Amino acid sequence: MSALRAEGRPGRVTPSRSAFRRPPRRRHPVRAIARLVLVLVVVAAVTAAALEFVVPSAADAETRAAELAASRGVSTSTSVPPSRVADALIATEDARFRTNSGIDAAGVLRWAGGVVTGGSADAGGATIEQQLAKMLYTDGHRAPIDQLEQVGLALKLNADFSKEQILRMYLDTAYFGHGYYGMTAASHGYFGRSPADLDWQQAALLAGLVQAPTAYDPTVHPALALSRRAHVLTRLAATGYLTAGQASALAATPLGVR
Repeated sequence: MSALRAEGRPGRVTPSRSAFRRPPRRRHPVRAIARLVLVLVVVAAVTAAALEFVVPSAADAETRAAELAASRGVSTSTSVPPSRVADALIATEDARFRTNSGIDAAGVLRWAGGVVTGGSADAGGATIEQQLAKMLYTDGHRAPIDQLEQVGLALKLNADFSKEQILRMYLDTAYFGHGYYGMTAASHGYFGRSPADLDWQQAALLAGLVQAPTAYDPTVHPALALSRRAHVLTRLAATGYLTAGQASALAATPLGVR
């Protein structure tokens, strides 16, 4: 045997341990993202359920809205908001307002992601109910703890009031710039007419003001107001209230404010 090996016949080779090691498993980014989304959904659901018990009742929202309006020298309305103003507001601020439960799940997830990663706390985009809760209950504050409370209050507002009532309270208490609180005061102040008589471009201007009423004040910053109104008209076309041609034609008209 030793003679054969000496003549060059190879002996038995024992494989190394590394030859039996499994190759490292590839991480699938889609699965990782899916797990993260699932975790965020569960956290959002648990948080929303907890807030139902922690935050105060929203049953007094109409009383709060009336008191807030009275403190600003305006009165609240008892009628259904004019359709054009309501449609323009929904198209711009909360396109799923008619069907959501007071919060938008995707928006809450974006907000939670922004808080966790240190990004913008406003990244989620608040529903109309959340914005109303901010005006009536948290004094306009935007800290994460306040926004959590607004989520819980939004769920309660949606449970306690109809969508029309929520819209009415919102439009009665929102600030529209130039010292005008409430849709009625803004409509008469900017256009000299009641909200029910507003045309599409006038309704779009008012709906666009609530996001940043001072920055878009049409009497001070007309160019910015025109740009914002054009955005609202585009959203009205995107949500089916206007055609693209109608939106484009209306965007080309002057502001027409007093």
